[in-house]
Amino acid sequence: MSIDKAEVARIAELSRLEIPAGDMDKVAAQLSSVLDFVATLNQLDLEGCAPTAFAPSDAPLRADERDGRRLTPESATAAAPETEAYFFLVPPIVENVNP
Repeated sequence: MSIDKAEVARIAELSRLEIPAGDMDKVAAQLSSVLDFVATLNQLDLEGCAPTAFAPSDAPLRADERDGRRLTPESATAAAPETEAYFFLVPPIVENVNP
């Protein structure tokens, strides 16, 4: 699948990316090669392969075992510039909220 510069500009606008005009051809070629690679995945013969063949469906993916480590309030706020009673103090984001 081939992507042209106009399509790259449209994708960049939708994703709020700034792509320099000189790089449009390069980005178009890179996106085209990604789409070509993904298209080759459709040619794989997956007949008889269960979607979860890589992991057993009756077992958890990861064993949740406690290792005894805990993050205490003292250690969590130890490197903070300002704290008060183990809370992080941050500057206000909105100065005046009066309408």
